[in-house]
Amino acid sequence: MAGPGRCLLVTGPAGVGKTTLIVKVFEMLKASNPNLKIKGFYTREIRQGSQRVGFEVVTLDGRTSPLASTAVSSSESLRWPTVGRYKVDIASFESLALPELQVEKDIDLFIIDEVGKMELFSSSFFPAVLKVLESNTPVLASIPIPKFGRDIPGVARLRNHPGANILTLNPSNRDGAREQIHGQLLNMMEQQH
Repeated sequence: MAGPGRCLLVTGPAGVGKTTLIVKVFEMLKASNPNLKIKGFYTREIRQGSQRVGFEVVTLDGRTSPLASTAVSSSESLRWPTVGRYKVDIASFESLALPELQVEKDIDLFIIDEVGKMELFSSSFFPAVLKVLESNTPVLASIPIPKFGRDIPGVARLRNHPGANILTLNPSNRDGAREQIHGQLLNMMEQQH
């Protein structure tokens, strides 16, 4: 079982700035402690002009791979699951994200943005997330807010995890949240050693 408070979950409505916050916290940690070993990924919008046309997965060392797109028309994509107007490329997501979630001894922190509907189409993703949680390595992750009061089962399991602390972002708290999360993660990492 994970120790208390090992997992920090950021949630909030779409577009409130969860990914931006997580990336900024990551940059703050790297700037203050360049030797930290941080693994994981974040999810970024792909835009054409003002249109959002998809999402890509970005590893913390800058490699990218498609996650979902409105503009895919390959023969394989006909079998891909859809979320709204997006087709989810599970193989592409797994090829980049799953190696980033391998538990190794000297990792200081995992960043997982996000544990959401698209990512959970991968049958290997959630077991990998649970392994990370059970490894006792500190985790910073984002989860979507329940839609129409219904939580995605995987998200509900994370939300109810005994080691999880949940921070709900909104436009008025999000700037202060950066310092708060940065401080909490530093504490978690100190307790780990």
